[in-house]
Amino acid sequence: MHKSAQSAQSAAVLAMKAFALILSLSAALAQQPTTHKVEPLWPSAAPLAVGAEDADKPSLSIYPAPEKSAIQTAVIVCPGGGYGMLAKDHEGVQIALWLNSLGIQAFVLQYRIAPRYHYPAPLLDAQRAIRFVRARAADFRIAPTRIGVWGFSAGGHLASTTGTHFDAGDAHAADPIDRQSSRPDFMILAYPVISFTTPYTHTGSLRNLLGDHPDPKLVASLSNENQVTNQTPPTFLFHTNEDNGVPPENSVLFYLALRKAGVPAELHIYERGPHGVGLAPTDAVLATWAGRLKDWLEIRGLLQ
Repeated sequence: MHKSAQSAQSAAVLAMKAFALILSLSAALAQQPTTHKVEPLWPSAAPLAVGAEDADKPSLSIYPAPEKSAIQTAVIVCPGGGYGMLAKDHEGVQIALWLNSLGIQAFVLQYRIAPRYHYPAPLLDAQRAIRFVRARAADFRIAPTRIGVWGFSAGGHLASTTGTHFDAGDAHAADPIDRQSSRPDFMILAYPVISFTTPYTHTGSLRNLLGDHPDPKLVASLSNENQVTNQTPPTFLFHTNEDNGVPPENSVLFYLALRKAGVPAELHIYERGPHGVGLAPTDAVLATWAGRLKDWLEIRGLLQ
């Protein structure tokens, strides 16, 4: 076969695969969850609460996978928004529905944000979410050792903070949820904010989380590329080279830190695509990143 004909045939095959991927992704995002309920993370006022409005009540929106396809893996989703808003649709609900399509139980976190809240409130909420799901693993039909966290942008910073700042729980706590570990078993970080001490810092997230004049020691402690140890959970990272909002160096720095610590990790940086694409269901090339994530979950035994 002539080379030009071979190229045309290859391009046609790729186009068909891309179209099929977009169709399957769109179908996953279009499905309606069988049930969807919201549960508060604390039965009464949350720690550091300044009021009793919805913004003062961190919660989990629970999206169970269909019973016939459900597996014992759970993911807590942290939408992005620069710690000043929450992108609950394309970095929340859509993500939960995609996870459900794989049989994964999904939990979308509403965490507290600026200007009403600063550190440590968002981290307390994320840690509580992990403990909450782990404490009720039997109720949710999941394994307590298969609970991951998936964060986007500033939500990626929050997720990576849970993976680098965790504890084993308080064995003597009166609340059984507080007895659970806050360490996620794996992390998925999509165009995450990571560094607060380099030229690649997303200054809006830094300001919203820590205020205008934060303690330099606190800034350094939350620059998560410097907090990685061999106990940091296995991590999947996705970014785009064209991201001008949160530069891809954030993912690169975290990946290199994971490698240095001997933590299993996978990094994908696509050439094209802006910040905040979510699953990019309308972009034939960029949408393939969801497939790479599915492969990673598969090789880690999380889809069994």
